[in-house]
This record gives sequence, structure tokens and C-alpha cells, in this order.
Amino acid sequence: MEENKIWIIGAGSMAREYAKVLDALGRDYTVIGRGEKSAADFYASTGHEVIAGGLEHVLERASSLPGHAIVAVNVETLSAATETLMRAGVKNILVEKPGFCSPSELERLMEAKSETGSQVYVAYNRRFYASVKAAEKIIEEDGGLRSMHFEFTEWSRSVTAIERPESVFRNWFYANSTHVVDLAFFIGGNPAAMTSYASGELGWHSPAVFSGAGSTDRGVLFSYCADWNAPGRWAVELMTAHRRIYLKPMESLQIQQLNSVRVDQYEIDDSLDKAFKPGLYLQTEAFINGDTSRLCSLDEQSEAVRNIYQRILNG
Repeated sequence: MEENKIWIIGAGSMAREYAKVLDALGRDYTVIGRGEKSAADFYASTGHEVIAGGLEHVLERASSLPGHAIVAVNVETLSAATETLMRAGVKNILVEKPGFCSPSELERLMEAKSETGSQVYVAYNRRFYASVKAAEKIIEEDGGLRSMHFEFTEWSRSVTAIERPESVFRNWFYANSTHVVDLAFFIGGNPAAMTSYASGELGWHSPAVFSGAGSTDRGVLFSYCADWNAPGRWAVELMTAHRRIYLKPMESLQIQQLNSVRVDQYEIDDSLDKAFKPGLYLQTEAFINGDTSRLCSLDEQSEAVRNIYQRILNG
């Protein structure tokens, strides 16, 4: 085991984003891909060589293991790559959200984690947005969060224009929408009580319309909605005793003061979110430095699937 060694598993677009961050952090890393074309494309884009042939091929020939690995492969192979790393003896793993394609894959991942002692974290990079950190500071200044509302509407035509296996479309709520749900409950606390409704369907996902409300373990009342057959967007709205905070879009921050209908842009230092994929720099830095306070552990993800995501889906 070489603690300072970092592997990036995958050579696609997300792998390139992680490579950009590691370059900026001055950290050396090894990129492991599967196909020759993706390896060539990665090199053309970054100037960094890729070891092609796949993770298993590299593990068979590796003289040592990395201290940290970042799994940035396609959604349908996230869990397999993560389990392979755990079984090989890699102890610190950051896997792209949601960490699996189908939630049925979670049981094997949790078993592997228990048997190997590996620490696995799911990369919900929106937790690290400058806008989110600024919102948390405002909430603290105002004496805490009182209530919140969030929306996770997906744009159906845009989704189906993406080339993905059917299994990914069937689990699109997990693969994509959980970005919003995770962020809302990260800020406001986990649901202590929740009533959920779901209906409708698309040709590639069921259900397609969602609504619900409840209260969190921090005493925050919440509501949510999404209609994948209607116009909408991702958004989180946070209410304090003095201000309403809009993360809409979530990369920016807008404020509405008490007794006013005016909504103003709130200035934040989002230079890192503009220089890199938003949230990724601070997320990656935290992971390789062992600061897990804002990271979503695999245990937390498993609990969220049972107690939040499946309840939203089942209505």
C-alpha cells in the first residue's frame, strides 16, 4: 500500500474532471481505463497517459495498491469497480454518485465493506458548492433553518437524448435526482416523519410525478415536488426567521428578505466552482486529506435508500 498513491478508475469525462483537480492540487495519480479509444481521448485532452485494459488487468500486475481510489466509470459499472477495489485491499474509495446503478447492488457493496474494512464515500459534489456553504453560514447567522422546499424535476427529452443502457434510465431517480434530495437533507437534517405520493410514468421510468412533506430530525418542516412530464428545474429553497434562500440554480445564491418580495443575488466567492466542475475541487481535496465531514459514506447512502429514496419512489 502506498498512501500517497491515487488511482482514477475510468477515462471518461468525469475522470478528466478529477484529473484536472488533482493536477491543480499537485498530486500524482494513475488513470486506469478499459478501451484504447477512451485512453487516447483522455491523453489528447489532458496530456496524461492512461493504463488501458481495465481494472482487473491492472490489479493482476500491480506491485502496490493506492492509498486512495476515485471511481469515475459509467453508472452501470460503478458498484462492480468499487467492490473490486475493496476486495483487492484498497482502503479509501470515492465513487461517483449514486455508487450503484440499481439499489439491489448495495447489499453486495455493504458486505464487501464489512468484510474488508474499506471506507467508501459517494461523490455528491453539490455538498461542496460555494453557494451551499454560504447558505449554511446565513442559516447560522439567522438562528437556524425553519423550513425548506425542494424540486427535482427532470427534463425528459434531454434525458432520453443521452446514450445510456436501459438499466440506467430505469434508475434515473437514483442516478441523477438524488443529487437534489441528498443536498436538501444534508442541509436540513434527515426525515423524522415523511408522507410521500407518487404517480404517473414515462416510457423509461416509473413513477414520473412526486410530492411529499414532513419534518426532519432537526425540527425543520419540508416539502418537495417534481413532475417529469411538466416544465420545472432543480431547486432548493431554505427559510429562516429573516430570509428565504434560493439555490435556484444551485450553483448560485439568491436572497429574499423578510416582508419583501424582492429577490437579490447574493455575492459569493465561487472561483473554484468556476475554474473546476462545481464542488469537485473541495470534495476531492477533502477526500484525499481524510476530511470526511461533508462526504456521504456508503453507510449513509444505504440508509438514505431505505428511509428516503425508496419512500419517495413508492409514494
